[in-house]
Amino acid sequence: MTTEVRSLREFKMPDVGEGLTEAEILTWFVKPGDTVTDGQVVCEVETAKAAVELPIPFTGTVEQLFFPEGTTVDVGTSIISVAVAGAAPAEPAAPAAAAPVAAPAAGGAEAAVPERREVLVGYGPRTGGTQRRARRAPAAPARPVAAPAPVVPVPVPVAVPVQAAAPVVEGDRPLAKPPVRKLAKDLGIDLRTIVATGPGGVITREDVHSAVAPVAVPAEAPVFAAEPQPVAAAVTTGAGDVRIPVKGVRKATAAAMVSSAFTAPHVTEFVQVDVTRTMKLVRKLKETGELGQGVRVSPLLLVAKALLTAVRRYPEVNASWDEAAQEIVLKGQVNLGIAAATPRGLIVPNIKDAGSQTLPQLAVSLGDLIDTARQGKTSPADMQGGSITITNVGVFGVDTGTPILNPGEAAILAFGAVRELPWVHKGKVVPRQVTTLALSFDHRLVDGELGSKVLADTAAILERPKRLITWG
Repeated sequence: MTTEVRSLREFKMPDVGEGLTEAEILTWFVKPGDTVTDGQVVCEVETAKAAVELPIPFTGTVEQLFFPEGTTVDVGTSIISVAVAGAAPAEPAAPAAAAPVAAPAAGGAEAAVPERREVLVGYGPRTGGTQRRARRAPAAPARPVAAPAPVVPVPVPVAVPVQAAAPVVEGDRPLAKPPVRKLAKDLGIDLRTIVATGPGGVITREDVHSAVAPVAVPAEAPVFAAEPQPVAAAVTTGAGDVRIPVKGVRKATAAAMVSSAFTAPHVTEFVQVDVTRTMKLVRKLKETGELGQGVRVSPLLLVAKALLTAVRRYPEVNASWDEAAQEIVLKGQVNLGIAAATPRGLIVPNIKDAGSQTLPQLAVSLGDLIDTARQGKTSPADMQGGSITITNVGVFGVDTGTPILNPGEAAILAFGAVRELPWVHKGKVVPRQVTTLALSFDHRLVDGELGSKVLADTAAILERPKRLITWG
């Protein structure tokens, strides 16, 4: 005979940004009483790197939202509970009918009674091990289970069963299919903390789900909402001063810029460029649609292609500094970062392997990157691994600046406003389209000669942009 019970599963804030310790809940997409399904997005959170949507890993009815919107929550903290329907064996009608306790097995081990241990999302079992092991426990009342009639708990030794699966050796790469790895990553669960039950020691989707431990409660037990948490907001103080809490992307950007400015020795060089031919090429590409139907063409696109061409000729500028090893790391591909101002602050997503892309491919990639940033959907992965960056200050009417390096990169190019200025052209002073480029670089990696060559090469290509076609 079985009796229906409810099993509450608590979904904990995962580490969605590789090592981040907290995230702010921006929006809840569900409320208590709503039905959710496995993989459904239940909320959007903002980390120090980006806004991320979180999917729930099980199906059931929302019981409780532990925190209101605007609350910053530590990774590993429960943020929502879901009631999952299930069934469990009913208790005997009377204590006298209870089955006797099994005698100890050979070697002194006591009979195991199944019991699920809670697992903190992203950190594995609280005991710190990578495999569940049998344990001895003193006689204790069994956890009550809902039944038709009141039951007196019978003292029963409780032990955690050892699952028949190959142990996971620390440092080994767990066996799992790509969809299962993605699910574990989305939930912030370390695959090395999961005991595999699939054939040949392969971790299954069910194994990942089981890491989000259920908490059994009586069906009629009430669930109370958590106390409202204070939400950080702008505060007006004396004399009209306004204090704005710094958190999320803005906080991370501030810390990164301070670290970069006071760690890497910055050098900035400037050059004015006649970009009249570049601006004509932009207009031509827009009118003819040579790069493809609906492809966005802008001066930034040609600046990006010019810089990538210069980096291909001088690959030493595509590097980073390894402080621990005291080595210069020359990067195998160029991941081009584009600084983007968003309502949440400055972010720098990058185009992966931009150096290998043709002009039409680069146009599509740049358009997608800008659209995603404007929608606030840039993922943490899109902002990792950058190697060189462009910041377009010209869109604000600014001529130039001294940009600060994106941490881990050797150079950053500032693209200023394009203005009509008097310029000596073919021996005559005539109005021409002119811009100013500024290149900041880490002097530990890039000396003055290399930095000057990269900047001069970029300027020369923009002055005569047909080189873009010649060099791909």
